[in-house]
Amino acid sequence: MQLGMIGLGRMGANMTERLLRGGHRVVVYDRKADAVQRSVAQGAVGSTSLEDMVAKLDGPRRVVWVMVTAGEPTDYTIGALSKLLGKGDIVVDGGNSKYTDSIRHGRLLQEAGIGFCDAGTSGGIWGLKEGYCLMVGGADEDVSYVEPVFHTLAPVDGYLHTGPVGSGHFAKMVHNGIEYGLLQAYAEGFAIMQKAPFTYDLGALAKLWNHGSVIRSWLLELAELAFKEDPRLEKIRGYVEDSGEGRWTVEAAIAEDVAAPVIAASLFARFSSRDPDAFSAKVIAALRKQFGGHPVKTEALR
Repeated sequence: MQLGMIGLGRMGANMTERLLRGGHRVVVYDRKADAVQRSVAQGAVGSTSLEDMVAKLDGPRRVVWVMVTAGEPTDYTIGALSKLLGKGDIVVDGGNSKYTDSIRHGRLLQEAGIGFCDAGTSGGIWGLKEGYCLMVGGADEDVSYVEPVFHTLAPVDGYLHTGPVGSGHFAKMVHNGIEYGLLQAYAEGFAIMQKAPFTYDLGALAKLWNHGSVIRSWLLELAELAFKEDPRLEKIRGYVEDSGEGRWTVEAAIAEDVAAPVIAASLFARFSSRDPDAFSAKVIAALRKQFGGHPVKTEALR
């Protein structure tokens, strides 16, 4: 089938390429003209604006996939599409929007007779080769219409219609919260191994644990690759960002009275990673000196 793709960053460009390989006609748009040209070179139809992209999509039902940054960029794009598209058309948001924003977007588009699907998308840069795990919320008729696209993007059993609008991004939010906890557990384990009284090949351990171990996973496969490239991770700064889903998962847990100590702690650990000489740590050191005479370092760690 045909669809428009807005946003040709790492995910959007790779998804476009996978769709083209699957025989779909894709009209692409990105603010960066060179990004558009790269997709055109692979077989996509280029466009110079949202208006131009919509004009190059044939009826009777047009599908537009939005793959831009969550928040204001997505708000703007969906707001513009609500005026450019018509009754029966469908917008899919495959970014990391907060589920409450997706519910709002769905209502906005519904007023114009436009369908909406929120597609929680996991797979990262490996999605082009392996496929993308898709958690899709939306009305039955809208999801069914776009299913050929979902099946092309996803691996076998990698796509699920999760329920009404908002359910897809809620599922992806919790998915990422779980990811935070898993990453933190692996990180702490390898940190202990790295400081152990033995000299371990951490890459070899990661490979070993993926054969019959109860903690085997794709993340361990990636750890093996990372340690192969940089055995002691000396080229990497220990600064970890969060894209929002971890915070939203903790907020949802609080709102629903669900205990989620691991996910919450992993989120706070990311905050700590951004301050190599945290003031809170200075307070603790100062208090230990006051009550116990414990020595303190006078220079910030480098």
